[in-house]
Amino acid sequence: MLAWRVHELGEPATVMRLDTVARPEAGPGQLVVRVLGAAANFPDVLMCRGQYQVRPELPFAPGIELCGEVVALGEDVTGFAVGERVLGGTALPHGGFAEYAVMNANQTFSAPPDLDDAEAAALYIGYQTGWFGLHRRAALRPGETLLVHAAAGGVGSAAIQLGKAAGARVIGVVGGPEKAEYARELGADIVIDRRTQDFVEIVKAATDNRGADIVYDPVGGDTYARSTKCVAFEGRILVVGFAGGEIQSAALNHALVKNYSIVGLHWGLYNTHDRAAVAHCHRELTRLAADGAIRPLVSERLSLADLADGVQRLADGKTVGRVVHTP
Repeated sequence: MLAWRVHELGEPATVMRLDTVARPEAGPGQLVVRVLGAAANFPDVLMCRGQYQVRPELPFAPGIELCGEVVALGEDVTGFAVGERVLGGTALPHGGFAEYAVMNANQTFSAPPDLDDAEAAALYIGYQTGWFGLHRRAALRPGETLLVHAAAGGVGSAAIQLGKAAGARVIGVVGGPEKAEYARELGADIVIDRRTQDFVEIVKAATDNRGADIVYDPVGGDTYARSTKCVAFEGRILVVGFAGGEIQSAALNHALVKNYSIVGLHWGLYNTHDRAAVAHCHRELTRLAADGAIRPLVSERLSLADLADGVQRLADGKTVGRVVHTP
């Protein structure tokens, strides 16, 4: 089979190599799937660079989430059948940027029938992150104002749809007119182009100077620091990641004076601390997909041969929406 593999660390387009390798086998608690769709995520970029908390042994195939057809079951795997369409996380080093991949059964779920293969491939990480962040950590309530940074990215786009589904007023911040149009298509009520507009002033004006009840921040750095200037009384700043490359320090005296909360989210921990909650979240996402309330907007469907270039464009911030490999 063909698989993109990383043999040395660096930029994706440089270090990803399309190899011919043997089809992987399922170990205990695992499944082998034929890849129907594999979504590119920023952690894939970071793993290529050696900058992610997960550092698989070289060489490895990136691709941390996918939709696939089950072709083999490992020992002690129940609840799945050969031929079933599933989605979830991959078991590295056999990631989804390949013709076949390995999945851990405890991170695998039935793919919603209302989503096609590419859409289902993009449902797991971004939407689970958004659901846990908005509902479990930030306790989003109908009628609240939600400010989403990097709103045209993987986790940001999911947060827009989930916020709207929960009855929030959603303000999306993006970089550039193409991404602004994408955020509008996702359903954002107000879209701000950070390259030409000041999101702090616009949020204040849109909320009668009250500020955003929830700030969804996968960027960090100066974006976080400036968000503290437009968070509401008893607001919550949800720290999702640091795609901007800078891990900021929080001024706790400012949080005290303005009476807001700084809430961390490491979604992956729920897979070990509360798997029942992850399964419940998937059921909720499946229901929302069936109702038409959420649907990943896949902007690019790439062949396997074009995948390394797509991952590099994701790394360079040149993609809009979800980039997914489909056979």
